[in-house]
Amino acid sequence: MNESRSLKKETILSDNDIRKIVDKVSAVTILINLLLSLFKLMAGVAAHSNAMISDALHSASDVFSTIVVIIGIKLASKEADKEHPYGHERLECVAAIILSMLLFITGFSIGIGALKNVFSGSYDDLQVPGILALIAAIVSIVCKECMYWYTRYYAKKIDSAALIADAWHHRSDALSSVGALIGIWCARLGFPVMDSVASLVIFVFIAKAAYDIFKDAVDKMVDHSCDDKTEKQIYECVMTNKEVRGIDSLYTRIFGNKIYVDIEIKVDGSYTLKKAHEIAEEVHEDIEKNFTKIKHIMVHVNPE
Repeated sequence: MNESRSLKKETILSDNDIRKIVDKVSAVTILINLLLSLFKLMAGVAAHSNAMISDALHSASDVFSTIVVIIGIKLASKEADKEHPYGHERLECVAAIILSMLLFITGFSIGIGALKNVFSGSYDDLQVPGILALIAAIVSIVCKECMYWYTRYYAKKIDSAALIADAWHHRSDALSSVGALIGIWCARLGFPVMDSVASLVIFVFIAKAAYDIFKDAVDKMVDHSCDDKTEKQIYECVMTNKEVRGIDSLYTRIFGNKIYVDIEIKVDGSYTLKKAHEIAEEVHEDIEKNFTKIKHIMVHVNPE
């Protein structure tokens, strides 16, 4: 097999391994978010910063979001049964969709409050945030960015859409804290309305993250095809079999975090049914061996 056709094999994790990873990541996430949201809330109240209070509510929503992720992944890992012969993988996408909606609702409530302050026309009554709000924003940025990379690492490891969504939730929180930091700083320089403007910036970041999570989950719910790179790798894998004369069609669809493949191959028309079946079995095994995300493969043989 030449270099262009070599495929990198993935580490196969059992359902038990996946559950352990999810439990560990979720426990760390919940603990940090509880401590961080409490710290930001106290700092926001003490320093009179609406932006920091909004940011605290955003962090608090992460706790509930993580619980949604845990439930979704646990349901998705259930074995196939009589009523669900293709498994429950799509339930993880449902969890991601719910998470995106919760994320948007949180951001929307923050945005509405900020808009009222910005368009009130009178900024004299707005209080200037204290230095504690600045410190809380910096701590939040560092903590949430670290949580993003931590969650993202394990999400990629187990290929979890819901956990990826939770990682982006951390990133949106980090970005919102950057907005809060800028707004609080400007407010302390003599522009108190900038604290509310920062809350509007936070809403924009939250809404963008919610849209990306929603779109990815919906794509997986409606049998979206794999990316071109994956389909090309599958094609090259099949063509390494010397008995395969060509491929008439190759269709893929994403089912939750798994892939289904339907392929029609061409073989010598003079072969017996038994010989053609053996070739189809070889193709099936080659694909299954090299692509651990593929759950089901249907190989149809056509005579050349």
